[in-house]
Order: sequence, then C-alpha cells, then structure tokens
Amino acid sequence: MTHVPGDLKDAFPDDAALLHALKLGNAHVHRLVEEYHALNHAVHRIESEVAPSSDQHVEALKKQRLAVLDALAEQLALAKAG
Repeated sequence: MTHVPGDLKDAFPDDAALLHALKLGNAHVHRLVEEYHALNHAVHRIESEVAPSSDQHVEALKKQRLAVLDALAEQLALAKAG
C-alpha cells in the first residue's frame, strides 16, 4: 500500500490517537473522517494523473477537503476542551 499525501496522520500528528478515539465513538466525526479520506483520495488520483479532471473540479475538491479538515480540527479542539 502506498502513502497518499495529505493523510490525516500528517494533518494532526499529535492528535492521531484522539482522532481515532473520536472516530470510534462519534458518528459525526466518523462521517467527517470518511468524507476526508474520499476527497483526499480523489484529489490524489487527479494529481497523480490517474483520473482526468478539470482544474475547476480539482480546486472544488480541495476546498471541500479543507472544509472537512477544518471541521475535524474543530471537533478535536472541542474534545480537548471538554
């Protein structure tokens, strides 16, 4: 299995264990993680030229991925504060 750039472990290296625990115990976080992985995989396939796409489409995917990443960061912050 190859490493896909932009993995959540890269985004939150100090919070990997907390993110995993939240994913297991919180359906919203689980959905966000799954959505992030799907978006990240799609972007990686396009950037690796495995899947064709327009520049506008890949930029839209990147914006969606960033929004999900922000939502995950918010969930981590809430868990740490809570």
